Amino acid sequence: MAYLTEDKVVILGAGGAIGSNMMQAVLTMGLSPNVCGYDPYLPGVKGASEEMYHCAFPGANLTYTDDIKEALTDAKYIISSGGAPRKEGMTREDLLKGNAQIAEQLGKDIKSYCADLKFLVVIFNPADITGLVALVHSGLHPSKVGTLAALDSTRLQTALSQHFNVPQSDVTGCRTYGGHGEMMAVFASTAKVQGTPLTDLIGTDKLSQEKWDEIRGNVCQGGKAIIQLRGRSSFQSPAHQSVLMVKGVIEGGGYEWPVGGYVNDFGFEKIMMAMETKLDADGVQLSMPAGLPEETEALKASYTHLTKLRDEVIEMGVLPPLADWSSVNPNL
Repeated sequence: MAYLTEDKVVILGAGGAIGSNMMQAVLTMGLSPNVCGYDPYLPGVKGASEEMYHCAFPGANLTYTDDIKEALTDAKYIISSGGAPRKEGMTREDLLKGNAQIAEQLGKDIKSYCADLKFLVVIFNPADITGLVALVHSGLHPSKVGTLAALDSTRLQTALSQHFNVPQSDVTGCRTYGGHGEMMAVFASTAKVQGTPLTDLIGTDKLSQEKWDEIRGNVCQGGKAIIQLRGRSSFQSPAHQSVLMVKGVIEGGGYEWPVGGYVNDFGFEKIMMAMETKLDADGVQLSMPAGLPEETEALKASYTHLTKLRDEVIEMGVLPPLADWSSVNPNL
């Protein structure tokens, strides 16, 4: 089996549903034979690894450990799902304190054991904040850290394809920006259904304004719906998309969905959130989304919400004051 790279790929939280799916996806997609699964609960990651062995991937060199130094030494790519999962009745923000502290330690461990990391994907919630915390403490360049934001856009694509009864691939340009949470900015102006702009369909007999408002609201609550249906938070879709993000960096481009990245431009200050992005060998490249005035205002509102969460983390002492970030991470 031909692999894209020999570089070490590390999955944090590999004993869980998301992490074990990511280990399998890395090998199934042929990213690298050198995969290491880490989990503080050794029986869980051992069990997941045994299942991978039973898959008999040709040439695979899959290892597992509960020692973070062993896991991260020589790592070039990391995907971290190593936070507490969201449960029914919880928002992503309810996980703020505990998962922010986990992200702080993750950043410090990266700085200690794999400072030459090529790319980090943070997916545990609230991902915009945990990704930001990990970035600050890791010392990495901002382009080397991305958070999972695609699921909001893929949920929009799904909802529109179901409403119009067309293949999902016939719905293009679906974009949500800002925070990965209920305050996300859902853009209609970028989307097309079988080539027809979505904005030309909204308010017609094909898609009433009321129905569009319902779809938009459901997209913002998409993760909650999965929890209600399955009794647990999403794991297959975040595993798949996060591995595709790493694949995009290894291959040098081609990831089609927005990524959460570090923004300190366009009127936004020191925050991690979804923008219009591309992934290549240099990591995340950001640009300002183009949208209708009301969509831009929604993006600004999402940013404001995220700054409040960021400031809460600063008050906790998990992040230093904004003025001191460059002393912790000279790349900021």
